[in-house]
Amino acid sequence: MFKKNNEQSQQRPPLTGQRLRSYAFALLTRRDYSKAELIEKLARYAQNLQEVNQLVEELSEHNYQSDQRVAEQMLASQIRKGKGPKRIKQALKTKQLESDLIAEELHEIDWAEQAYQLKVKKFGEDVEKDPKLKAKQIRFLQYRGFDLDVIMKAIQRRMD
Repeated sequence: MFKKNNEQSQQRPPLTGQRLRSYAFALLTRRDYSKAELIEKLARYAQNLQEVNQLVEELSEHNYQSDQRVAEQMLASQIRKGKGPKRIKQALKTKQLESDLIAEELHEIDWAEQAYQLKVKKFGEDVEKDPKLKAKQIRFLQYRGFDLDVIMKAIQRRMD
């Protein structure tokens, strides 16, 4: 029984024209994809890669697909997860998005405050004197993608 279903799925004709367009809209109704991600997903089932590229460009022109929107959503998500600017830029690269799309938003964020809030959440408000514990806090914030100068401000900051 399993073989029949598997054989049937392999014999399906590749998507073209309206069926490819419908599949693209079905994908975009569930979540936003970057251009590169959408091209990759559609290319798996399409007959013609050039048709896929044209379709994605058309969807982008009509604002059904937007790399800007994907980048902004990713920025908000990464900030909620407590990630710093380095990790956010790395996440954008994995989605094949340019960090220029959100460069202005990245500069507007108070990274020192973000790092401090994360440090307080994990380690408390006390300024650590023990070098081992201080190093642990630094490593934690570095892993999260914060710059060293921001980290030093965050771990030395006192609650005023």
